[in-house]
Amino acid sequence: MAADDLTARDVMMAAADLTAPQTWYPSARAMRRRVVYHCGPTNSGKTHNALASFSAAKSGVYCSPLRLLAMEIFDKVNATGVSCSLRTGQEVKEVAFASHLACTIEMVSTEEIYEVAVVDEVQMMADPVRGSAWTRALLGLRAEEIHLCGDDSVLSVIRKICADTGDDLLVHQYERFKPLVVEENTLRGYFQNIRSGDWVVAFSRKKIFEIKLAIETYTHHKCCVIYGALPPETRRQQAELFNQEHNEYDVLVATDAVGMGLNLNIRRVVFYTLIKYDGEKTASVPASQVKQIAGRAGRRGSAYPHGLATTFKYDLCYLTRCLEEPLEEAEKVGLFPTFEQLEMFASQFPELTFNNLLNKLCDTCRIDDTYFICQHDNMKKVADMLEGVHGLSLKSRYGFCLAPVNTRNSEAMDHLLRFANNYSESHYVTMGLEMPSGYATNDTQFLDLETKHEVLSMYLWLAQHFGEDNFPHVHEAQTMSTNIADLLGQSLAKGCWKPQLRYQFIGQPPE
Repeated sequence: MAADDLTARDVMMAAADLTAPQTWYPSARAMRRRVVYHCGPTNSGKTHNALASFSAAKSGVYCSPLRLLAMEIFDKVNATGVSCSLRTGQEVKEVAFASHLACTIEMVSTEEIYEVAVVDEVQMMADPVRGSAWTRALLGLRAEEIHLCGDDSVLSVIRKICADTGDDLLVHQYERFKPLVVEENTLRGYFQNIRSGDWVVAFSRKKIFEIKLAIETYTHHKCCVIYGALPPETRRQQAELFNQEHNEYDVLVATDAVGMGLNLNIRRVVFYTLIKYDGEKTASVPASQVKQIAGRAGRRGSAYPHGLATTFKYDLCYLTRCLEEPLEEAEKVGLFPTFEQLEMFASQFPELTFNNLLNKLCDTCRIDDTYFICQHDNMKKVADMLEGVHGLSLKSRYGFCLAPVNTRNSEAMDHLLRFANNYSESHYVTMGLEMPSGYATNDTQFLDLETKHEVLSMYLWLAQHFGEDNFPHVHEAQTMSTNIADLLGQSLAKGCWKPQLRYQFIGQPPE
């Protein structure tokens, strides 16, 4: 039936039909792909083996969950003599004659053809927010051989998907190289029981700086710090500092941002708490996440014979239980409508705001039992803010709603609104930022550096998606971004500001 002959209801139902998503990628379906699933826990060598196939191939793409990990693979592969380019939402580095690419998962092309593709942390397919990016990669990659790396929580779903796509599936099971041992005792709530090589795990930025101050005040240790809001360059610098032998920065205080990527020489994982705010409520950290975090201890090639795990004061029984129980099997993986589906759906509802359009499409969608619709709260918050910006096409509005912004950061949101207004008025968007004068000496200044870097990262992302003609200050933004990342590293090394709350149980441990 021709598109003109379709009724409005037919168009709406066709746009909302997300069943059989494997049919969205006919070029991939025309290939007989070989899927190799490297299945095992952290520190088992699964990614190493997949990357060996990637490097040995005539052409390849590595799909990373994080910018930082894509950058790390880019450097490592080029260091071995294999020419490899880099593609993330914020930057592209083209290496002459490169037939290999390291990219973030959202940036991988389903049009380019590769001999080998590697999809890392494939269990993220079940992530409620980002899962659709991994699903898209598995369904759409045009590669003769696809290597998946992850735990076995999504193995059953992947078997079903490969049956639907007609791809051959081979599963390699892995075990840890070194045992993971839960210590008999906690640290009893005393920072003086911290030892060299410890990673103290906390789940908020505020707690991280409180713990860092306490350790550096009551012990001889110096702390490296890693959490999600830090720029990748700063996280990498902190990781390298922690990994260096014979220096005073021998303790890591970090969030679960370390649980993925970043090879770290960790002797023992110390959970400060196993309670975490999940965005809606405070709850116990899921067992799968506990396993991944604890599994970072005792990496292959480290000086430590095995990995250790314990807790700071409480939760030791819960930690033991999490590590003993089998991984919960994912029943479904993430999916999200394509822009083309959204555009088709929007043609039937011209009166709806973008936010209401998203809600109506997701409410109307029909999906198979294998999938769920990913959450899109950030998109909706940005869409609400941009409602008063006129002159944006549907595609442009969609692009701005995908921009990497912390919607809880009002200053960053204000800059995004300014970018959208400038784009709608003149298609010429300036940075609107000045370089800070120096490193931070207090928490307010440090937060300001973080926000400036976030805004620059957002500007670079928008320049990639809307073109440098519209966002012309890319070079200046890159330079300022690098300089601010350096300032953040200096601030962490030199600054020692007081946290807002003090611990009640700091003191001398009992004899």
